[in-house]
Amino acid sequence: MDQIKLLAKWIKESKKIAFMSGAGVSTSSGIPDFRSSGGIWKEGVNREYYISRSFYNGNPKKFWEKYKEIFQIKLAGNYEPNEGHLFIAELEKLGKEVTVLTQNIDGLHQKAGSTNVIELHGTLKTATCPKCKTIYDLEYINKNKIPRCSRETAKGMCNFILKPDVVLFGDAVKGYKLAEEALEQADVFIVMGTSLEVYPVNTLPRHFVYVMNDWEENKEPKMAIINLEETDKDEMFQAVIHADIVDAVRELKKELNKIE
Repeated sequence: MDQIKLLAKWIKESKKIAFMSGAGVSTSSGIPDFRSSGGIWKEGVNREYYISRSFYNGNPKKFWEKYKEIFQIKLAGNYEPNEGHLFIAELEKLGKEVTVLTQNIDGLHQKAGSTNVIELHGTLKTATCPKCKTIYDLEYINKNKIPRCSRETAKGMCNFILKPDVVLFGDAVKGYKLAEEALEQADVFIVMGTSLEVYPVNTLPRHFVYVMNDWEENKEPKMAIINLEETDKDEMFQAVIHADIVDAVRELKKELNKIE
């Protein structure tokens, strides 16, 4: 069966769908692949050194200067969801129980209308005070060169330097256990726009396969990958679609409309 038709059939028949999204889902929104030339962070800098927990702990002021330079953070709020994000949100509106496991930090799934999003690598949209846990939005982050906590305490202003809610090098992935639990409930797992190179997120497809086999021995899991290029994990998937995300979504919608 044609891979698009097969995936459309799975989606139509399913009640619970888990999606995992990577940078390729957001490229059509004008956000370059995170690690590509011209990506969200600039070339020519030691990213892993500057965007690390150890650098933040050792020099939080310098950290914020580098963080804003590397992520070009003032631009981070100007992007809109594309057809890939909207397709996932539309399935939820149609009554599917949808969970989105995203490696992206741009918040576009929520902006599209998805309500159950697990941000495995955190978000650019907020920063938190490590001392009192007050959360600040992007507007506050952008208007302060070195964003500090402005919460009033009994001893005066807290004034602690904020930590961005992006997962830094040296930090643990956020919500990984929740992601595993979502896969344990899903009928279908669809991976979109990622080459599955980043650990431990790239182990989630294998977890889904393990869960499916545990439920019913020799049961073939319904797992699909949509990515522009081949990945070294393609053989794990029952449906493999090498295409631009928006193009694939358009074809999927056509097939879904044909199914009664």
